[in-house]
Amino acid sequence: MAASLTSIAKILCRLSPSILQQLRQYQSCLQRLPVRSYGALSPFAPPSRFYCQAASLQNNAAAQAETLYRYKDRPWDYLECEEYIERYGTNPVWADYRRNHKGGIPPQKTRKTCIRGDKVSGNPCPVCRDSNIVVHHQNVKLLQQFISPQTGMLYDPTRTGVCMKQQKKLNEAVGTARDHGLLPFQIPYVEFSGEDYSNSHDAVGCTPPPPSLTSGDTWYKWYSEITPDEQEVAKVKKTYKAYLK
Repeated sequence: MAASLTSIAKILCRLSPSILQQLRQYQSCLQRLPVRSYGALSPFAPPSRFYCQAASLQNNAAAQAETLYRYKDRPWDYLECEEYIERYGTNPVWADYRRNHKGGIPPQKTRKTCIRGDKVSGNPCPVCRDSNIVVHHQNVKLLQQFISPQTGMLYDPTRTGVCMKQQKKLNEAVGTARDHGLLPFQIPYVEFSGEDYSNSHDAVGCTPPPPSLTSGDTWYKWYSEITPDEQEVAKVKKTYKAYLK
């Protein structure tokens, strides 16, 4: 069939280039459609049929992209929709996640990333598995799910199962949200006593005035009690003999 099409194309190329263009469109449609639908098409069918099929394919791709990334501009709206509540309920997004691993001991570190180019890992992390979950500093409800209410720090990725790439994004988003005042700082309360910061003891007190010294007295009393070694003194005098004259 392909040989007949090429021979017909060579003959009609000399007659009209528009017919050749329709044949090329027909061949591209044959590659896209299954084998059972070859008989429904004709190389001499009107071009509107080909254009409608190409447009329908484009519309389907656009509709799929729209459903996948409809919360890309406002990701915080996804946490309030019915789809999220039906899927996760009131639990965090990482509550029901379990990573596949060999043996009875889970790995001590999560993977570096779940998506490499167009390839997605078999069991992606809680953030990568749902395309509507986007880490953003304004997505406060999502960030609060990864922050410990006791310490105010992010949960370890071994507990949440988040990959290292998304964990880095969470750290940056939490820091930006705190800088913008969207998340509170967790500052521990410490009760200070005035005795710890007084200047009454010698370590932090005022420097005492210097004692009145007479000629020949040392600044420190213990320094006068030290007797130098005669051999060491002789070596020093020999070394600096030219300067001691």
